[in-house]
Amino acid sequence: MKLVVNSEGVYLTKVGECFCLKKEGQKQEIAAKKVDQIIISTSTALSTDAIELAVENNIDIVFLKKYGKPFGRVWHSKVGSISTIRKRQLNLDSNKMGTILVKEFLTQKMNNQAEFLTELGANRRDNRKVEIKEDVQKIKNLSEKIKSISDNTPIEDIRGTLQGYEGTASRIYFARLSDLMPEKYKFNGRSKNPAKDEFNCMLNYGYGIMYSNVERACILAGLDPYIGIMHVDNYNRQAFVFDLIEMYRIYIDRIVFKLFSTKKIKSDHFDKVEGGLYLNKAGKEVLISKYNEEMEKKIQYKGRKIELQNIIQFDCHNIANRILKGDD
Repeated sequence: MKLVVNSEGVYLTKVGECFCLKKEGQKQEIAAKKVDQIIISTSTALSTDAIELAVENNIDIVFLKKYGKPFGRVWHSKVGSISTIRKRQLNLDSNKMGTILVKEFLTQKMNNQAEFLTELGANRRDNRKVEIKEDVQKIKNLSEKIKSISDNTPIEDIRGTLQGYEGTASRIYFARLSDLMPEKYKFNGRSKNPAKDEFNCMLNYGYGIMYSNVERACILAGLDPYIGIMHVDNYNRQAFVFDLIEMYRIYIDRIVFKLFSTKKIKSDHFDKVEGGLYLNKAGKEVLISKYNEEMEKKIQYKGRKIELQNIIQFDCHNIANRILKGDD
């Protein structure tokens, strides 16, 4: 489970082999063996004993900014990539393997979008059913354009083209999601830091949690999260995480859309800030609860039944092995 601390004034400490959350005379104990990650998204005090307990049990502590973006992490010092993978990652933006991987990341993202829209349109009996089919076909056509690009073309020569196809597909996708949302919560494209609307506010916070999970999976698999292929390497920016997360955004999209369509979201889950909205404690609790529930579900994936939360780790180990072997 993920231990999420989103109440101000909480003191996180250790009692035996348990994490203990204390606030205003109340306390809650959670066994360390049940926790795989601690997420802190508000003002919290941590004891060194709690940090030591986390490190001993290979539990990373992730710190999120108010809009959901991770800004720091505490982890065991022994976790890290091997030099061979790092060296080969550095060359991925100019060789065949890098192009193959990026094409896979982007086409998987588009296939996910097309599949979700297809599901949403399956039982409709209005004109939107036809419109959704048209949108799905447009996204599939863009995916095919990416597949048709030669694997021998270095990413640096086609980065702009790929970003163009990806951006067009996403605009089609999100415009249709907005159209299918309850009237009160329709939105105009993506927005962030801060989000301009409730849907994007939820989406951004969910992506932040997913981002931390992708970074964690990279590190455990021996991949360097800072050496990207599609996304240009910038100082102190986990470029490879931005590459990989494209395949997994769909899990957050589905969760957030379902919360809105089943009327689980209320206006008081959001606070107004300058220029947009902020997901408050009540809103975070709704999202995180649903996230944890969905991530524990098992699905058939690449020939095996696996929990959603383990798919990212499975993929990262596979990618690391391919990079090491140099397989095309």
